[in-house]
Amino acid sequence: MSESRIDFRKAEFLISAPDIAHLNEYLPGDVGVEIAFAGRSNAGKSSALNLLTEQKIARTSKTPGRTQLINVFRLDKHRRLVDLPGYGFAQVPLALKKKWQLALGEYLLKRNCLGGVVVLMDIRHPLKDLDMQMIEWAVESDIPVLALLTKADKLGQSDRMKMVNEVRKKLSHFDDAVKVEPFSSLKGIGKSKALGILDEWCKPEWLKQQLAVEAADEADGE
Repeated sequence: MSESRIDFRKAEFLISAPDIAHLNEYLPGDVGVEIAFAGRSNAGKSSALNLLTEQKIARTSKTPGRTQLINVFRLDKHRRLVDLPGYGFAQVPLALKKKWQLALGEYLLKRNCLGGVVVLMDIRHPLKDLDMQMIEWAVESDIPVLALLTKADKLGQSDRMKMVNEVRKKLSHFDDAVKVEPFSSLKGIGKSKALGILDEWCKPEWLKQQLAVEAADEADGE
């Protein structure tokens, strides 16, 4: 029998934290699996989360940089989605930008339950310095990356695939650690492909084994 897919529509808000220390107080970093969403403040991160969960779970704004906290959404008792602070564009004081950047770095390097990182980039302006830093951080930590090239509806089919192939070529030295896909929250482009990858990340072998043991224990207790 095939394994059922994760229902991302069941995502619900769990907690907001200013940094990893506060997050660990509420939710230890070795519990379950988290999939993090990261990107520049104008990359369409919140819109992507809303499309993938089919609900307005992440706040969108015409003013980039509104996500200033680590926002966690629960899928079930073992799996979570994490909306990280946007980087690079927000019109905020330099000290606050540095604080956000530190929180991002700490989360990627120290969060043991991190099962994958979705890096969102405007398809017309991909692979800026901070995007590359985010991807390299994840790969160096043996965390798989999905590079979603957002706002794909802004380009025609030919130009869209040309840009996707260019980005894939530039990231090819990471081999299978980084996947690159076009995405549009407005038109739904890439939604199914992204959900398939996230579903896979949410089912690491160790968690499958843990769930099997829990199911067996429950059966024995009946």
